[in-house]
Amino acid sequence: MHREAQIESVKEKEWLYKKLTKDRKHTQEWTAYNTAQTNEKLIFMRLLKDLCSNIEQPKYKFGRPTLPFSDMLFGSIMKTYTGFSLRRFMSDMKIAKEFGLIEKVPCYSSLSNFMNKEGIKEILEQLITISSLPLKEVEKDFAVDSSGFSTSRFARWFDYKWRKEKKQKIWLKAHLISGVKTNIITGVKITEGNKNDSPQLKELVKKTAENFKISEVSGDKAYSSRKNLEIIEKAGGVPYIPFKSNVTGRRDSGSGIWKKMYHFFMYKQMEFLEHYHKRSNSETIFHMIKTKFGSTIKSKKQAAQFNELLIKVLCHNICCVIQEVCELGIKAKFKLEESIKV
Repeated sequence: MHREAQIESVKEKEWLYKKLTKDRKHTQEWTAYNTAQTNEKLIFMRLLKDLCSNIEQPKYKFGRPTLPFSDMLFGSIMKTYTGFSLRRFMSDMKIAKEFGLIEKVPCYSSLSNFMNKEGIKEILEQLITISSLPLKEVEKDFAVDSSGFSTSRFARWFDYKWRKEKKQKIWLKAHLISGVKTNIITGVKITEGNKNDSPQLKELVKKTAENFKISEVSGDKAYSSRKNLEIIEKAGGVPYIPFKSNVTGRRDSGSGIWKKMYHFFMYKQMEFLEHYHKRSNSETIFHMIKTKFGSTIKSKKQAAQFNELLIKVLCHNICCVIQEVCELGIKAKFKLEESIKV
């Protein structure tokens, strides 16, 4: 009975916190915002040129000479950014050639074949990490979440109970960890839509800890486990993940972070919720990506679908950097000393 009363108290205080913070107004630096939006495409193309220049051209072996790898990557990312079809997008590639951003204008079919390569998935993940580095001194608090993106593929099966064929659209899930101040994405993992969220946290936190100093990580109940709390603590952060209703806090094994955060959650809910609700920025990020670059994946083959979704995340990161260049005056430098080998 006492346990049920505690749960009700938590729900009441969470409701009160949302009510108190509902009318808070978030100021917008409109001058910086207008500058970033009106010049975004020009700055985006220049930053993308620097980003793609980190890619080392594969050595020529035999056969027909291949187009510059950086140009193909530039074209694939710009195509997703504009949202045009491959044929209509060719005009943008010609403009990029005139500005000296690429060496050659590839054929639209070459770009389509390039997107189907499985090998560029790892390269795109590295570019996403590089694109987040200009903000590593700004971000210390992070949030983790996931969301689905629909594809053009369908799963079909015969239902013997109803004696008819059924189909369901296949979708992919993007698992992201992001900074709560600038919405920059510091780690990403793309999986099939039926994969659980909790096991993905380890890799996301590890990727972020390689370049960022983690102060705290917030997430919803899907990530609530002793192992995940220990992973965040080991990375130097404080885990603000709410506990499920059947948790008692009586776990003596491990580092003790489970008990510590459980008592914090139960007896200082208002303070806990103030940190926990930073995870709402994750929902904002998914809204930004889906609104600007689309919630559906247009590619037909699975490898291309994974690559397209990673490119959407990369485009979001570059746009976030452009906004902070105009608002905070940071220097966006994507050039590395060592090139990324293909």
